[in-house]
Amino acid sequence: MEKQADRIVQTLKSKKLRVTPQRFAVYANLLDRTDHPTAEQILHDLNQNAPTSSQATVYTSLQALRDVGLVREVLLEEGVCRYDANIAPHHHFRCKSCGKIEDIAWEQFQGIDLQRLRSGLKVEDYELTVRGLCDRCDRAS
Repeated sequence: MEKQADRIVQTLKSKKLRVTPQRFAVYANLLDRTDHPTAEQILHDLNQNAPTSSQATVYTSLQALRDVGLVREVLLEEGVCRYDANIAPHHHFRCKSCGKIEDIAWEQFQGIDLQRLRSGLKVEDYELTVRGLCDRCDRAS
């Protein structure tokens, strides 16, 4: 656990970010999860034992982490911003029944031909969101 804490501190410092307890806690929380939480879910987790973070502090920390490329925003549904510390290129699967979100390896969709888009469009980045039923919800239906 101490090694992970040291790695987090070094990572934040390498991005020229001040290591505050709140920023450390937000980044550590995101590194420990794969469910692509909202800022509110992160705040809830951080304040489980004793309220120590405010909503503004969590949002400010997330913005700083995003700005230096340690975290990315994931928009999988309208009006809901989620956060992901997995900054490697990947896609997402979202269960339309339970809402579970799962990463899909980038290589799963190698055949996308961006050259077929109309001329004049300059693609800088893309990711796919696949929607359907997860195996648990599919078995239940």
